[in-house]
Parts: sequence; structure tokens; C-alpha cells
Amino acid sequence: MGEQPTIERGGVRYERVGQEYLEQRKLRRHANWVLLWALGVGAVISGDFFGWNFGLSAGGFGGLLVATVLMALMYLFMVYSIAELTTALPHAGGFYSFTRSAFGPWGGYLVGVTDTIEYVITPAVIVVGIGGYMNTLFPQVPVWLWWILFYMVFVAINISGVEITLRVGLVVTILAMLILVIFYIGAVVSGAFSWDLVFNIEPDPDRAGSSTFLPQGFYGIFAAIPFAIWFYLAIEELPLAAEETHDVVRDMPRGLIAGIFTLLALSVFTLVFNSGVNGGAKQIGESGAPLADGFQAVFGAGATTTVLTLIALTGLIASFHTIIYAYGRVIFALSRAGYYPRFLSVTSPKTHTPHRALIAGAIIGLLCAVIIDQFGTGIVGAALLNMAVFGAVISYAAVMLAYIRLKLTRPELPRPYKSPFGIPGAAIGAVLAIVALFATFSIQDYRPGVLGVAFFLVIALLYFALYSRHRLVAQAPEEEVALILEAEKELRHQFVELESEEERRRMEEQAR
Repeated sequence: MGEQPTIERGGVRYERVGQEYLEQRKLRRHANWVLLWALGVGAVISGDFFGWNFGLSAGGFGGLLVATVLMALMYLFMVYSIAELTTALPHAGGFYSFTRSAFGPWGGYLVGVTDTIEYVITPAVIVVGIGGYMNTLFPQVPVWLWWILFYMVFVAINISGVEITLRVGLVVTILAMLILVIFYIGAVVSGAFSWDLVFNIEPDPDRAGSSTFLPQGFYGIFAAIPFAIWFYLAIEELPLAAEETHDVVRDMPRGLIAGIFTLLALSVFTLVFNSGVNGGAKQIGESGAPLADGFQAVFGAGATTTVLTLIALTGLIASFHTIIYAYGRVIFALSRAGYYPRFLSVTSPKTHTPHRALIAGAIIGLLCAVIIDQFGTGIVGAALLNMAVFGAVISYAAVMLAYIRLKLTRPELPRPYKSPFGIPGAAIGAVLAIVALFATFSIQDYRPGVLGVAFFLVIALLYFALYSRHRLVAQAPEEEVALILEAEKELRHQFVELESEEERRRMEEQAR
């Protein structure tokens, strides 16, 4: 093919590729706002089945309630901000696209890496949970066979086409929501729910401000923040579907906003009703399957283990399936732009899905599952389980700062949809994200996650600095738009400088 012309800019080198390169990396549009809603809710809904409840032990019901309100505000402001950004920059890169335009290649790449960590690690954690549930049903089957089976099935669905991927996501999401609604209604109708059980954690006398409402005092609010995030983690994946959405301007904001309000309602009902059944907040806060405990309290001991297991699996499968979609698109976008090896972004000629990215993410996820299984109770396991949360919070702060920067430096950028909260909302969201970042240090099991993220970021930065920054692709949509915006800004500055020079000469002439 010969050597391609290059562009040097900001310490990175762009290569110009032929049209054939982009033709091999095309996605197919299919999503509407309902399918986007299901994609977003499905990615998150496993958080209503497990994970959130450990916040009860960290801060009691009151501490987790206040933490949930704070995180709900953060996600609400972020959702409206990224709804605006997606209509302005509708590319498959999502957060990487937004931060690339705001902070340049280095900033975009860092956020792309943190998103990759979040979306590759999370399915690995979920599949370990799925394997554990399946092992209770079929103890004779090695657990690793379930990991491989579930990855094979759901990666195959994702490769088969975006149509079937989104439809399967819609079905499993609705089923998971119905299961939650049945529990909410059952908890009230059966009389299993009690407010006394909600507040049955004894106050810690050594904590300042401790009470029945805040057993761990005000510190409990701070400590419960990472667990409150589980109610909403991954709703932000929706912008990754921008290039597969029929009408991004109309459908993306509707899907995002409908999704976050659905999750807000589910988080409130789950927090209240699941905390007030069985052994109450004290027992639920330590449970590995809080919803299963809730169903036992509502329907009695007659409910079989098999039914309870299948109930729990529905929420896990919904999130497992939809987050596989997310990591496929993140890896695809960063590979198409040259940040990751380019061969990973080639799409299937028949289905136009990023099959190589999906398979690569599954292989890495399976390796992570092995590590989680082998070291799940030790420091390595804690790091892997919480790297997703830590990486996510970093990207949240970065994307809301990117929103503010683009508002100030790129006011001319077309924004078909505008957030009603604007810069103030993004600023509050960024502050809450930074608070959440510090909150991850409050739980000792979360601290190894910092080292895990730092390790991956160092490796990724070295790869970028030594190799991929010299091989970026100028025509990748995210990069092409950013380069155009940067060129326009430079031209405007040059024009202003020329005007200033002319004005100075005129003043000098008048003075003479």
C-alpha cells in the first residue's frame, strides 16, 4: 500500500488511511429509545440483586439512604450532561470521544482505558457469581465450565448482530424488573416487611453522631457511597451505542433519561423493602444473595432453591449480556482510532459487529475470572472486584469536566439536545464524583483496587507513549471531529492575532 501521509499534532502522529479501512469497521443502526432504555437498565439491574446491601453494614440504613441520594444526584447530572454530549459527538467511543475533544488524545485515551477496565472486569465478576449459583444446582459440573459456557453463549449473541443483542437485552431486562416488582408487592402484601427490621442495626458508640438512623454516624454515609454506586453503575454505557442508533438526537436523550429514572425508582424500592425483611438490615447487610433472602421471607421455606437461584440469575444475566456489548464497543472505538491494536476493530462483514473486540474482551474476562476464583477472598480478589468502581468514578469526574470545558471552549459546537442543568449541574456532578473517588478509600477492601487501576494505567500509558501515539488514525470519527475542532480554533486564534496586529499598526500610524 505504501507509506501513508501523516499529521503531527500535540506530540502524537496521525496516519491517513484509505476508505477500505473504515469500510471494514462499520456498525449497523438498529436501536431506538426503548432498546436503549433496556440496554442501560439491563447493564445496571444486577446491582439491585446483590452488592448494594453491603452498604447497610458500612453505614446502616440511614447512611446508605443518604449515600444513595447523593449518588443518585451525581448520576442524574451526569446522564443529562452525556445526553447533550452524545447528540453533539455521536460516536461509538462514548466517554473517550467526549474527553478526547475536551482534553486531547492523552485525556481521551486515559478515560478510554478506565472505561475498558470497568466494562471488561465487571462481566468477569458477574460470571463468577453466575458460576457460583449454577454450582449449587449442578455441583458435579466444574465451575469454570459455566464461565466458558456463559461467555460463549452471550458473546455469540452479541456477534450475531445488534438486532438480536438488543432484543435479548430487552427481554432479560423486563424479566429482571418483573422479578423485582413481584418482590416489592409481595413484601408489602405478605406482611414480611417491617420498619423495625429496617433499623435493627445497633448504633456504634465509638462513632460520632451514631444513632438508630445512622449506626456508624456521619462517617457511615461516606463509607456507604461505593455500595450506593452499584444501584446505577453502567447506565453511562449508552453513548457507546450512538453509531447504532437510528436517531441519536431524539432517541439517546430519551433512552438515557428514561433509564436513570427507572433505576432511581428501583433503587428506592430495593433499598427500603429488601432491608426490612427476613433478619432485617443487620442480616441483609451481610448476605451474598439479599433478594433470595427477601423471597424466602415473603414466600416462606416452601420456595425451592432452584427457583431462588433462577430468580437471582435473571438479574445477573441481564447485566452480563449488556456489559459484554459495552466492552465490545469501547475496545472497537479505541482500536479503530489506533490507540489499541487496529486489528481488534475489524467488524464482521455479515453482521457488522465488532467480533474480534468481543472475543478479546471475553478472553481477558475469563482470565480475570480465574484470578477472582483463586484469590477471591484475598487482596488480589478485592482489587479485581473493585477496579470497576474505582475506574468508573475517575471517568465520571473526567466526563463532567469535559462537558464544562467544551461548553466554555467550544460554544459553537452544535448541541441538538441541551442539559437543563448546564454547567452548574455538571460541576456538582464532578464534585460528587470526586467525593465518591475518595470514598473508595474508606473501605479497606477497596484500597487494593487503587493499585490494580494504577498498574493497568501505567502499562497502558507506556504502550501509548512508546507505540500507539505514533499510529493514530486521522479518519476515525472521534479523532476526525476533534482534529477539525482544533484546526478551527487555531484559525480563529490566528485571525484574532492578525486583527490585533492590524489594529496595533493603525494605532502606531495615528500616533505618528
